[in-house]
Amino acid sequence: MKILSEVLGSRTIAISGHEKPDGDAVGACLALAMYLDRAMSGATGARPRIDVYLENFPESLKKNIPGQQFIRGETAKEDIAYDAFILLDTGKGRLGKAERLYDLARRRINIDHHISNPGDGDVAFIDPERSSTCELLYETMDPSFVDRDIAQALYVGMVTDTGVFRYSNTSGRTLQIAALLLEHGFDFSRVVQEVFFEKTYVQQKLMGRALSEAALRLDGRLITSVIDSAAMKSLGARKEDIDGISSELILTEGVDCAVFMHEQSAGFWRLSLRSGGKVDVAAIAQDFDGGGHVRASGCSYSGADPEGMLRMVEEKVALQLGIV
Repeated sequence: MKILSEVLGSRTIAISGHEKPDGDAVGACLALAMYLDRAMSGATGARPRIDVYLENFPESLKKNIPGQQFIRGETAKEDIAYDAFILLDTGKGRLGKAERLYDLARRRINIDHHISNPGDGDVAFIDPERSSTCELLYETMDPSFVDRDIAQALYVGMVTDTGVFRYSNTSGRTLQIAALLLEHGFDFSRVVQEVFFEKTYVQQKLMGRALSEAALRLDGRLITSVIDSAAMKSLGARKEDIDGISSELILTEGVDCAVFMHEQSAGFWRLSLRSGGKVDVAAIAQDFDGGGHVRASGCSYSGADPEGMLRMVEEKVALQLGIV
């Protein structure tokens, strides 16, 4: 796919990603907005209207991803039938408030790397072998129109979804594309520090709480941690402060699967699942109407019995590990 040919002739273009956008979703959306603005005005002399719809995202991403002038909020106040709507890093089911604009669009394009994506849209470009949507998106671009800001936005997404190129989804092509992006000269070391490693004081306290209350199950092969809304409130933590906790839990020696469960509101819980490689957490998440990657996925639970939900997840992990 070449994205320019897919939107040729479009005067109005909307771009959006999933709810609770991460670095890959934000990076892809803003990189594409900047790219289309630059490439279409350069190729045709006519600059299209480009609107990006995203929920609020962490400050570390705001500091490091250019192109935020294209963001219009979570959705438009009025119904707009865009010539093209490009959905990135998710299927329609996690689009959120902008879904009604997606349905109204004359042409709908879906680009993603999640294996759980059914391929929504008139045109779908789904490749689960890619490390990130930002990596896949780069392949749809003409490199001559990629500038420093576009390169930095794409790099942030790749860094986020590969764990700074540590995860098994990192391929030789991933590193080739990263090298090409670095040639544009942005301060990649600062980007990595601020986006991936730097934590606020509240985030550090929340991490400590989650680690101190973690429990080993299945003879040490599964680790779980639960934080309710009361604990979140006592720490002054917000839902965006929980990023990275499940990725830290999976680093525990002997653990094949990690589950972090936190209460977003009364009786509504989010589960973040991570795998060391022996457990397909995407399959588990899908059983609870969630999804994601083989090694990193998520799902939700509504109810007053979080331990009961963890027991159901534990049974599925045990089944995959062959533990009777």
